[in-house]
Amino acid sequence: MQDNILSLYTSCTQCPRKCNTSRSSGKVGYCGESKDVRIATACLHFGEEPYVTVKNGSGTIFFTGCTLRCAFCQNYQISQQGMGRAVSKEEFVKICLKLQELKAENINLVTGSHHIPLIADFLREAKKEGLKIPVAWNSSAYESTESLELLKDVVDLWLPDLKTLNSNVSKELFGAEDYPDVATKAISFMIKNTPLKIINGKMQSGVIIRHLFLPGRLEDTMLTLEWLKKHADEKAVISLMSQYTPVPFKEEKELLEKRTQKLSIFENRLVDKTEDGDLRDLIEVYGFEELFYQDLSDDTSWLPDFNRTQPFSNALAKPVWHWKNGFCTP
Repeated sequence: MQDNILSLYTSCTQCPRKCNTSRSSGKVGYCGESKDVRIATACLHFGEEPYVTVKNGSGTIFFTGCTLRCAFCQNYQISQQGMGRAVSKEEFVKICLKLQELKAENINLVTGSHHIPLIADFLREAKKEGLKIPVAWNSSAYESTESLELLKDVVDLWLPDLKTLNSNVSKELFGAEDYPDVATKAISFMIKNTPLKIINGKMQSGVIIRHLFLPGRLEDTMLTLEWLKKHADEKAVISLMSQYTPVPFKEEKELLEKRTQKLSIFENRLVDKTEDGDLRDLIEVYGFEELFYQDLSDDTSWLPDFNRTQPFSNALAKPVWHWKNGFCTP
């Protein structure tokens, strides 16, 4: 690891939590990670927005660890339980190039906010080695603009969440009362620095802002859409998601009880037909220039299990690399 990069892992302040952990010496920060970049899986993913998935799927790489650690996280095995293994720069580059060889539409980096300096360095090497497809940064938006500056020259697409603008909700679910302020600043940075460019149904550059509706909290979604209409309409694509699904968490009783208490701030259930109708009405009222909305479904088979080589359903993804076995596609 280069000395200037290593220094950013010493008394770490990479993310807004600024936990000051000496990750460079092997200690783990709030994110659960040290200086090692760890990955759980890489696949051709077909569950993203059409502009990202296009025809051949998004070349998606899931990182271990997370700066936000949402109470309802469907990827909790890797974001909170440490599932995955360390990869070198060389192995990361090979994964990217393999995804490109398999005709991935882009490289989609999921939840890498705690490793921005190293990932930026890895991406520069991948581009030197022949990576030509767009790179997407898929995150919670709980990131400082100082850290995002390190990605400006290597990232083409931004896929941030805007989870909530209610600080009471973010305090309870993420332990981050400052999330609304941090996320809106991060997203504004992404929009400012990356103009929207869509050619033949494929996003070449720009921002897709995702908001997951939490059952029973329509007012919070209205507040979020209001901000998006004012600050992002015609500058970014909006993705309003209605697929909130209760996760069957497998963890110790004490941890599960704490999680259940956090989740009590909203109704931990599937979205119902009345709420779906209300969301569709909101879409009509706000009239966004570019917006995706999911059809309501009670199918929960898409929930991943990262213990499996194929973490998702066969229709949703094609596995390419897994933390247990390495490459799994010829």
